[in-house]
Parts: sequence; C-alpha cells; structure tokens
Amino acid sequence: MTFQASPSGDAAIATARFGLGARPGELAIAGARPRDWLKAQIAAAGADQPTGSLPSGRDGVAAYLAFRAEARMLRQRASRQQGLESDTAAAQLEAGRREAREPLRQALLADILARARLAAATPAPFRERWTLFWSNHFTVSTAKPQTATLAGPFEREAIRPRVFGRFEDLLVASSTHPGMLVYLDQARSTGPNSVAGRRRDAGLNENLAREIMELHTVGPDAGYTQADVTEFARGLTGYSIGAERDGPDRAGAFLFRLNLHEPGPRTVMGRRYPQAGPAQARAILADLAADPHTADHLARKIATHFVADAPPPRLVADLRGAFLRSRGDLAVVAAALIDSPEAWTPAPGKFKRPYEFLISSYRAVGAVPADAGSELIEPLTQLGERPFAAPQPNGWPERIGDWAAPDAIVKRMDWASRFAAVHAPAGATPTALADSALGARLAPATRLAIARAETRPEALTLLLMSPEFLYR
Repeated sequence: MTFQASPSGDAAIATARFGLGARPGELAIAGARPRDWLKAQIAAAGADQPTGSLPSGRDGVAAYLAFRAEARMLRQRASRQQGLESDTAAAQLEAGRREAREPLRQALLADILARARLAAATPAPFRERWTLFWSNHFTVSTAKPQTATLAGPFEREAIRPRVFGRFEDLLVASSTHPGMLVYLDQARSTGPNSVAGRRRDAGLNENLAREIMELHTVGPDAGYTQADVTEFARGLTGYSIGAERDGPDRAGAFLFRLNLHEPGPRTVMGRRYPQAGPAQARAILADLAADPHTADHLARKIATHFVADAPPPRLVADLRGAFLRSRGDLAVVAAALIDSPEAWTPAPGKFKRPYEFLISSYRAVGAVPADAGSELIEPLTQLGERPFAAPQPNGWPERIGDWAAPDAIVKRMDWASRFAAVHAPAGATPTALADSALGARLAPATRLAIARAETRPEALTLLLMSPEFLYR
C-alpha cells in the first residue's frame, strides 16, 4: 500500500505515523506544515496529565499494604473458624479478599480510563505517542499484584513530566520510583555485607540492575558481563521505599536505606565508583545514560516504533547523532525524528498495536471511551494488550508479526463491528468520515467500498479494517 508524497500526504503521515490517528478536522489543522505542527507539540514541561481523582504512587503503596494486612487478617479468621464447612470457609475467605481488593481495582480502572480518554481527545497526539513509547520502554506492569496500583502513578509521576527532558533524568526518575522498585524487586535487595545482610539471611536481587542495562540503557549488545550486572546490583542496594515507621513524609516514597547498602567500591563496564552511599548508583546511572551504546539502543528502538520494523539506517544515525550531540536531550531527539526525511516515506511500515487501534478508532469518530471495563479492558484483553499489563519487563512488542496473525485480525473485525454499531456517526457521510480519518492515505478502492456499504455501521467497519487504517 502506498500513496503519492504531497503536502496533504505529509499531513496524513503526521497524524497516523507520528500521532494516534486523526480526529475530525485534525488533517486540516496539520495542514501544509505538518512538521511544524508536530514540533509545536514538544513541550519542556513534558506530557499532558490524565485528569480526574487519581491516586499517587504513595497512595498506591498504602493501598496495597492495607490490602495485604486485610488479607492476612482474613486468613487468620478463617483458620480460627474450624467448625465451618471447608467450602463455606473458603467462600467467605474469597469474598473477603474480593472486597479488600476492590479499592485497588477501582484505582486501576480510573487510571486506565483517564489515560485512554486523554489519548482519544488530545490535540497533541505526537506528544502522547512519544509518552506512550517511553512508558512502554520503562515498563511497570500490573502482571504482579503488588503493582496493581502503581503502574498508573509510575507513568504519571516518573515518565510524563520528563519525556522531553534529559534522558538521564528520566532514567533516574524511573529507577527510583516505587513502581519500578516494587515491580523489579529492588526494594528488599540487601547487600550480603551490609549491616542488615550480616544480621539476617537476606540476599542481593539483580533484577533492576539487569533490566536497566539490558532494556533501559546500553542494550544487550554493549559487551557488559554478568559481573557488571552483579556489581551494579550491589551499588543499587539501599534503593528502597519508606514504610510507616519511617514517618509520614517518607512512607510510600523513595528512600535510601544505608543498612541495606553493600559497602565498598564498584566497577561497572570498566569504570570504578568509590563507596558513596546513594551517590554510587547515581553515578553509575549517569554514565549508563551517557554511554554511546545507549544512544545506539534508543535510536534503533525509537525508529522501530515510529517508522519500520527494519528502520532505515540513516534515520537511526540521525537519532543517535541528536542524542549524543545534545547529551541526551529528548526534545532534540524528538525534533530530529520529525526532521529526518527517512521518517516521511509514503509507504506505511508499522501495524497498529491493539491499544493504538482502539484509540485511533475513537479519534476517527470524535469520541472518547466512557467505561474502563467494557470499552477498554475487555476488548484489549481479547486483542492481547491488556492496559498496563505487559507480560515482561521489556514491554509490549513492536513488530508486525506480533500483532497481525489471522486470528488477531478476526478479533479486530469482531470488535470493529461492535464499535461501529454504537459509534457510527449520523451526521457525516461515510466517505467524508473516511476522508477526515485518512486523508491522502485513503485508497480509491477503499473509498469506493465504503461508499457502497449498505449501512453506516458497515461503512465504519470497512474503514476501521482497511489496510490504510490498520497500518501506519
């Protein structure tokens, strides 16, 4: 599938490839200067925040600890009720656990809905897509129960304010947020020779150190060794979370615990770091952020996300150079992505992930989701991308083959027909809606099929399932 390069074609690329799909009227707003439209969305203050009464990360920690205490009490009560039938006792225990989990579930639902409504309605879709890229890069997943109330706050507190700042600041914020510390089991990591380690049988956990190096910074091809990972993990010991006993100002927030920190100097990737308490790991993070391997890793990953599974080498080089010249200024990197001619090739090279597909569908009809469960969690779970629930720390995959299997296409078609039955607009003609959603990307054959549809829902389904809409 291809179309002719033109100002209107560039506007269509801007809304689809760089954005989240065009809302009615957005192609006209992007207009004849789509690159300027995209660059205007780069904001020093970072990304927009979802609106609503949403819990903080500290609230999330407190909510999970309250649930765990309640669950422990329920188990103790069940064990004392020896006279009840075992099935009755088990049913009462499960009912109590469901009730105790409800505040956690409601908090997650609120985050999922607020985030999707922002994406569906934002007039700055490049800013939001750029944010979603970094949130996936620094994945915190609700696949672990203890992070059910932390994935949303992690994105809002660690990622969104820094997506156009220095990469080092984004790395440090993500690595020290309670969401990441809990998700990757860092909060309890204990140096064997620390004060706490000598008193009790507690061990070193290497998860955070490994994922920072393999996924977040230099990447697996940087030549580091297992010894480097272990040394970094020793340097990270002490990075933890405050408890109630630490006082109200520290409870649920990042806290360095000296009694957990492994004493002594560290050597990571040939660089030596003296014993300096929390500053030791901070210095390692700074060097990893500035490493040329990190520029290579991030440049390829950004190019893969936005442009193609096998991105043009020139584009990767442009992004790498921008990162190194600016010392990791992500606003400069974003502008380099927009400026690179390789990012504007007419042929689409990416297949929308399920979340992108749903959001772009809402944008096409000028609507926003109203319910997190039926409109987001249920369909996205069916399509394989449950919100905030990536199965592994490397986040959701990006490549076409991961999302375009025949069974996945059938599921998208089923969802599209149900969506169209509710959201097919009564005002605009089906072809006008297709023009406003795809612009110059709309193929004549697709336009004709939409025009010949017997009903408006059928026409909208054809639009949503067209190659022009599924690919970006």
